[in-house]
Amino acid sequence: MKGFVCSRGNTKAIPLGGGMERRILAYDDSLMAVEVGFEAGSEGAPHTHPHTQISYVLSGSFRYSVEGESVILNAGDSIAVPSGLVHGTVCLEKGVLLDVFTPKRDDFLK
Repeated sequence: MKGFVCSRGNTKAIPLGGGMERRILAYDDSLMAVEVGFEAGSEGAPHTHPHTQISYVLSGSFRYSVEGESVILNAGDSIAVPSGLVHGTVCLEKGVLLDVFTPKRDDFLK
């Protein structure tokens, strides 16, 4: 196969602290999928990076903020965050986000 196949069973949960964990899924140089699990009340602190990001809510409920504006996202909802904007999230109900980045997050692979 010429693609990169990622079996979730072969990934490791990387503890991030504060009730969060990350699993790196499939990626190549231009694209990366990452699953992030959150306990209720945990927070992805506001931050910025040069990657464009899409967050898709697999489960749970989140208050997601971009540049100081907030929206509630529930399972099935998604948001696109352009490169360089300050964004973060607070988990309202235990859940999982699927984050997709372009280009890939080399910092996650170290």
